Amino acid sequence: MKDLVQCRKEIDEIDRKMTELFQERMQISADVAEYKRVSGKKVFDKKREDEKLDAVEQMAENVYFGRGLRELFSQIMSLSRKYQYTMLADKGQNGFEEVTSLTCGEKDAVAFFGEPGSYTEQALMCALGEVCKRKSCSTFSAVVEAVEAGTAKYGVVPIENTTTGDISDLYDLMAEHEVYPVAEQVIKIEHVLAAPEGATEEGIKEVFSHPQALLQCSGYFAKRPELLQRACSSTSGCALEVSRSKDVTKAAIASESAAKRYGLTVLRRGLNNENVNSTRFLVLSKVPVFTSEADKVSICFEIAHESGSLYRILSHLIYNNLNMTKIESRPIPGKQFEYRFFVDFDGKLSEAAVQNALTGIREEASRLKVLGCYKSFV
Repeated sequence: MKDLVQCRKEIDEIDRKMTELFQERMQISADVAEYKRVSGKKVFDKKREDEKLDAVEQMAENVYFGRGLRELFSQIMSLSRKYQYTMLADKGQNGFEEVTSLTCGEKDAVAFFGEPGSYTEQALMCALGEVCKRKSCSTFSAVVEAVEAGTAKYGVVPIENTTTGDISDLYDLMAEHEVYPVAEQVIKIEHVLAAPEGATEEGIKEVFSHPQALLQCSGYFAKRPELLQRACSSTSGCALEVSRSKDVTKAAIASESAAKRYGLTVLRRGLNNENVNSTRFLVLSKVPVFTSEADKVSICFEIAHESGSLYRILSHLIYNNLNMTKIESRPIPGKQFEYRFFVDFDGKLSEAAVQNALTGIREEASRLKVLGCYKSFV
């Protein structure tokens, strides 16, 4: 039996030789990158890589070594591609322009989801100020279409709640329309139960609100199962409709500012299941810009439905030392059991690491869209 110290010495010598060979291989990869740059060939050649992996696997003495070699060379070729991408990376900003700050004057229209008094309007005023012309919209689509058509300079929409999670419709709209998030705002959500003057909490039979708000207050309904829950398009819109009805058996779950705006009496505060209940809102623009203080990038991509495809894409973030902060998936319309992925990560479009990662992802994904780059609120 060999001595352990001797075994380790032999392994160290093999590792030294492997290190030299790896570096020699990577230097040749640089020559390959230059050839592909001149010829216009794609870096990722899946057919060539599969043939290479099959060949090295067949060189092994046994099945276990074969699988190990396949994994080893798969990683080596992945690193080779990423090295080539650093030399071929688009040093531009993916079609985005860097600006000092966002501007919004008294003549600029800003579309927002919901009626006046909504949480979205609160987010709008916090993010852009109060001087702009505010345009309420009853649907997310209407906000996006107003921005895309140019009838609104910006649009403000909710994207995520700390209690009920993502608002998935917005992801699909951003993927399919030419609008870009340029800022985000977080608003603390404090729901109240509000009804027309003369109503009592005990006399309420129906409660109206947005489906997300109803979910966020599910604990209240668990204690009062006799109440009928009525879903509508927005919390502020429900407050308006309940006010117009003057029906003392109807109540709305909305913000206190909406209740006050529409002349409703607050019957109960603190309806949220969670004391810490906040919603993240995005400011959308037709113009792809990012401010000098931006520190978050949002992208969406589509990939082949095959083993390892998602790992290959995300490995570009790891290789470039970029911290992924969020990932979501959504079904691709018209494609059964195929998904589009939405990813947020720390960084800025003007940074080399971000440019390198996006070059690799664009090369290897079937579709990539850079949704936006903006200052993270948290």
